[in-house]
Amino acid sequence: MALSFIDRLSRGFFAQVHGRNLVYNTCWEDPRCDREALELTADHNVLMITSAGCNALDYALDDPRHIYCIDVNPRQNALLELKIAAIRGLDHETFFRMFGEGQLRDIEAVYGKRIRPHLQDEARAFWDSHLRFFRPGRLLPSFYYHGTSGWFARLMTLYLKSRKAYATVGTLFEVESPAERRQIYLDHIRDRVWSGLLRKLIGYGPTLSLVGVPRSQQLQIAEHYNGGVAQFVEDALETVFTRLPTKDNYFWWIYLFGYYTEERCPEYLKPDAFARLKAGGVDRISTHTTTILDFLNQSEEPLHRFVLLDHMDWLSSYGQPTLAAEWQAIADRAAAGARMLWRSAALEVDFVDPIEVMVAGERQPVGTLLRYNRKLAERLHAQDRVHTYGSFHIADWLGAATPAS
Repeated sequence: MALSFIDRLSRGFFAQVHGRNLVYNTCWEDPRCDREALELTADHNVLMITSAGCNALDYALDDPRHIYCIDVNPRQNALLELKIAAIRGLDHETFFRMFGEGQLRDIEAVYGKRIRPHLQDEARAFWDSHLRFFRPGRLLPSFYYHGTSGWFARLMTLYLKSRKAYATVGTLFEVESPAERRQIYLDHIRDRVWSGLLRKLIGYGPTLSLVGVPRSQQLQIAEHYNGGVAQFVEDALETVFTRLPTKDNYFWWIYLFGYYTEERCPEYLKPDAFARLKAGGVDRISTHTTTILDFLNQSEEPLHRFVLLDHMDWLSSYGQPTLAAEWQAIADRAAAGARMLWRSAALEVDFVDPIEVMVAGERQPVGTLLRYNRKLAERLHAQDRVHTYGSFHIADWLGAATPAS
C-alpha cells in the first residue's frame, strides 16, 4: 500500500532527526510501576531498552544479578554511561548539580578529571564534543532542554509563557487536592492552552516525530482513540494534573522547569540511592549498542525479566518479520517464569499474541505461551505518573525453560 505524503514526511523526519541526535534525555516510563511489576531478586538477569538510563539505575537498587541495556542509538547508551561514570567519579552534591539541576558551570574541569577516565571510547568521543549540553545558556538553560525531546519541551515552555499559563501550571504541583487542581485547570489553563493551532500541531505527524513518537504509534492512537492524537494528549494531561498526585511527579516537572528538586526527582539522584549505586550498584549494568534481536541471538545468558518499552509499536506496522524473529529469540533465551513488560500507544495490542514461535519442537502462537496479569497491569497503568501510553502489559512466560547458567 502506498504511503501518504504525511506518512512519508513523518517517517523521513523521524529517521533524519533521531538517526543523528540524542533523543531522550530522561526516561518517560514510571519505574515505580515497573519495579512493582518486575519483583526483582538477586537471581534475575534483566534485558531492557536503555532510553536515557534513569530506569536502569532505578532497577539496580533492587540488586538484580545483571541489567543488560540495549539501544540501537549509541547516544542513548552514551548518556547512561555518562551517568555511571559520574556516579563513580563525583560526590553527590556535584552529581546532583549535573543531573539534578541540569547544569554544571565548571563542566570541563569536572568532566576531564573525574568523569572522562571512567568512560569507554565511544561514549568518551561523544561527550568530548557535547559538554555544551551542561553549560547554562539563555535559550537552553538546562541539559534537559537538549536532545530532540528537550527541544520540544523548551518550545512548550515558551508556548505556555506566551499564553500566560506557565506560572499557573506550576501551581498544580503544589496543590494536593485533586478537586482544587481541577478547578484551577478548568478556570485558568485548559481553554488558554488548548488552542486550535496547538491541537493541529500535536495532530501533525512530523511534530510528534520530534519527541520520539514514530508514525506507526501515531496511527494506532488515531485509529483507536476517539478524537485522535490531539484529544488523547489533552485527556492524558488533564488526568495527570487533575486526578493523579503531582507532589512527586518529576516527569512533567523536569520538562516544564528544566531541573529536579531534592524531593521531586528520580531515585538515583537521591543521596542514599546514589551511595548504593556508587558502592557497586552500577557494576550490575552493561550497555550494548545493537538491536534486541541481535543481542538475544548472540547472548548465552538466561534472561528472567524483559522491559520492552513501546518498541514493538514501532515494528508492528512495517517490521513484522523482525518482530516475529525477536519473539523467537525471546522464546529461545527466556528462563522459566520469565516476565515481560511492555507499553503501547494502542488501547489494545492485537499484534503480539498471533506471532508464532518454535518451542519444544512445536510452532505455537505467542499468546498461548504467555500468562497475562491484566488486573495488576490495569492498576499500575492507572497510577502511572507519565500517563502518555494507551496500555501497559505484564506477562509471564510459560514456554520451555532456558537452562540456568
